[in-house]
Amino acid sequence: MEKFDVVIVGSGLGGLECANILSKEGYSVCVLEKNRQFGGNLQTFVREKCILDTGVHYIGGLSEGQNLNQIFKYLGIMSKLKLKKMDEEGFDVISFEGDNEVYKYAQGYDRFYDTLLEKFPKEKYGLRKYCDKLLEISLHFPLFNLKVASGEVIQSDALEIDTKGYIDSIITDPKLRNVLAGTNPLYAGEADMTPLYVHALINHSYIESAWKCVDGGSQIERHLSKNLKANGGVMRNYSEVNKFLFDGDKIRFAQLTNGECVEGKYFISNLHPALTIEMVGQDKIRKAYRSRIQALENTTSVFVVNLILKENSFKYLNFNRYHYSTNDVWACIKAPNKCMPSGFAMYTPASSKSEEYADSIILLSYMDYSDVEKWGDSHHTIPRGSEDRGEGYSEYKNHCAENLIDMLEKLYPDIRSKIKSY
Repeated sequence: MEKFDVVIVGSGLGGLECANILSKEGYSVCVLEKNRQFGGNLQTFVREKCILDTGVHYIGGLSEGQNLNQIFKYLGIMSKLKLKKMDEEGFDVISFEGDNEVYKYAQGYDRFYDTLLEKFPKEKYGLRKYCDKLLEISLHFPLFNLKVASGEVIQSDALEIDTKGYIDSIITDPKLRNVLAGTNPLYAGEADMTPLYVHALINHSYIESAWKCVDGGSQIERHLSKNLKANGGVMRNYSEVNKFLFDGDKIRFAQLTNGECVEGKYFISNLHPALTIEMVGQDKIRKAYRSRIQALENTTSVFVVNLILKENSFKYLNFNRYHYSTNDVWACIKAPNKCMPSGFAMYTPASSKSEEYADSIILLSYMDYSDVEKWGDSHHTIPRGSEDRGEGYSEYKNHCAENLIDMLEKLYPDIRSKIKSY
């Protein structure tokens, strides 16, 4: 049996980057992935010749000298990526039903500040303070800036302040408060809960620079996987780990669901912490810590509708749109009926087929797990095994999708005539 220096469970971006770094330094690495595709949220799929992203709809920090640019250069993939810079005057647009104005997030802090100040001239002080705070927080996290930590990051007040509370404390205009929080579906933002640092680091990255991956984000996975294999790394799909096996207090094997064991000196999990603890076992981690991790509430997820468009029917939008039927963007996550959305995020993927027209639209709206809990024991995507979830599931999906398209139709009245399928 081959023994690896490092065994990594899960092939999401974190696992692949970790594997690349270690393999570059000469370690023998094996990545284990339960699904057919590698890459986690980097995965794409194809419907009617349209490439659709599952998670990476746009990326920040990719301009020269910025953090992700430096990371991708180190990993040897920056020059290989097919990228399209988004509209510098407004890469994200926030809009509200009943309000004919649109509110743009521009790239670069000066342009971001000036663009919003035009709409909210009385908020000069608050907008400046907001921009300064995002910059301050981004500088406080050394690893975010690819620097060695010299102090206790955990002591930052950005961990203590909630996003909504901070925005409300510096901004008086209710509309601007909602505009600044308008992209919160990116991180499942929840009032009085989501810490400011989450909002700050994500928005800072995009304000620095915003990009779309042409023909999907799976190219990042492909290049990372190719480099890892060139360094002698091993990647195995259809390899679901169900437990770690110990020799004393040290993990020696990752055991797969088929009974096979993969031996290593070190093991790294790129999975949910609660799943990792389950695989480690009850007796290896203190009960208090285990209970705390397992009791943490998961963030709300999204319902996604992928619209395949008729050829050359809808102009490509080089920006994203976050649209709300309510003036409270924080209320969407707690909407009582998730089949009746009160807001959505809209993305038009960049395609090499045309720079003028979009071939698809991706819509995201909040969805709570309780909405689909009754189908929780059924499987469609687990490797080499699936079952029909039944007619009720399809009806539920179609009902939610139609309601989202109805909401989109208020912005683009002729959109249904342009949809080929969804």
